Amino acid sequence: MGGKANPGNLWALAPAGSRRPAARTQRLQGLVGAIVPICLILAAAVLVTLPATLAPSARLTLFIFSLVVILWSTTDFNITHVALMAMVLMALGGASRQDQIIEALASDGIWLLIGASILGGAVQQTGLAVRLIQRVVARARTVRGVFLALTIALLPLSLIVPSPAGRSAIVTPIFHNLAQGGAGDLRITRALALLIPAVILVTTIGSLLGAGSHLLAVELLSQIAQQRLSFAAWLLYGLPLAVLASFVTGCWVVHVFLDKPLREQALWAPTTISPTLSRADWKLLGVVTLMIVLWLTESWHGFKMVVVTLAGALVLTCPGIGVLSWKQGVRAVSWDLVVFVGAVLVIGRSLIESGAAHWIIEQVSVYSGAVTSLSSMTILLWLSFFALTAHFYIPAHAARVAALIPIALYLAIGLHLNPVAVVFIATVGLDYCLTLPTSSQAWLIYRVLAGNAYQAADLLRLSALLLPIHVVLIVILYFGYWRWTGLSLEGLG
Repeated sequence: MGGKANPGNLWALAPAGSRRPAARTQRLQGLVGAIVPICLILAAAVLVTLPATLAPSARLTLFIFSLVVILWSTTDFNITHVALMAMVLMALGGASRQDQIIEALASDGIWLLIGASILGGAVQQTGLAVRLIQRVVARARTVRGVFLALTIALLPLSLIVPSPAGRSAIVTPIFHNLAQGGAGDLRITRALALLIPAVILVTTIGSLLGAGSHLLAVELLSQIAQQRLSFAAWLLYGLPLAVLASFVTGCWVVHVFLDKPLREQALWAPTTISPTLSRADWKLLGVVTLMIVLWLTESWHGFKMVVVTLAGALVLTCPGIGVLSWKQGVRAVSWDLVVFVGAVLVIGRSLIESGAAHWIIEQVSVYSGAVTSLSSMTILLWLSFFALTAHFYIPAHAARVAALIPIALYLAIGLHLNPVAVVFIATVGLDYCLTLPTSSQAWLIYRVLAGNAYQAADLLRLSALLLPIHVVLIVILYFGYWRWTGLSLEGLG
């Protein structure tokens, strides 16, 4: 006002003639960026009109599903907003029943995600995880020892905190302590900022609660193939891989980003975190231990995992007994992810009820001759490579699972493969996101904390070995362990 230029407005300080070229450049960049998704959407619209045997509702469902995948992989639109848009379009177009929206919100996956998020909030509120990790790390004396101890200590977090970003935030005090103990050595800070999120991400596969997207994958498996993966079964298959992958990751970070003299250097960590467990810590530890025991023994006592989880969440938020208030528990829930999962389940149900899923399976069955003749090794390698590289073209983890797990399931059913094995192995690959800083919030958290101590090129060095090693680990575990414990690709299980 009063003729004064606003110093926060760059346009106000720039010559009038320079604004038009900049604005024109932005519009041009926007148009260029829109060309790919628009062309893909038009191609999808044409392709769904070609099959003569496809019902109108199935055509609409296939087009909307294609639209969602295209927007997730080629634009920066919010993935939950896109999923909600698809759900509404299906309801308005008659491709899905309107009451499916209510049914989706009543699914086990939704309530399990809510209960597990409250549990994760309790872990963060009390600081129990930080104190336990600090106890393990304090026993080490050298930089190498501290890094390997930290690698081991981070693994159990995937059992109870259903978010890699949440686990990353929980252990930030440990990072600050160790970075301070490294006397400000940028090499130690960089290696720590790479190690912590990398280990957190590769241990995600160790537990059904390692990521909210796992719950979505299990719900889609139940919805499309009428089969389930229990907490105990997931732990049986995933924990060995998580242990091996985290150990390899820790060793790789230590040997690539720290030279030998630095690895053997003493690392003193300030004891700013109280090692004494509080009354709230003991309460939480007791509840968590009981919940894990009940999750593992679900087949014996008959109480579903979702019921046990919600009961634990209620105890942890109960006045006078719990460790956090109800409002704090509600704030710990990722409601954006809850809505996303609900919307994706509606889309998945629409694919089934419209006949689109049946049509896809029929087409796969008709043209499956060449594929069914392939060996288990070939199918395993193709599935692993496709899933492990999915983070290059669909950055968001939840969107990768929502877009690719239904496709993997339809292929599995059409090719007479075991859908449980296909979903688990595909999820192993979809969990991998160590190559790009934008692949996970965990990378962004520690890049900021470390003052940009690591660059994108460091992640490429990290992933150059770890991605092929993941393929090798999947092959070794499949032929040496998984197929002998019920996770074989052959047959419908």
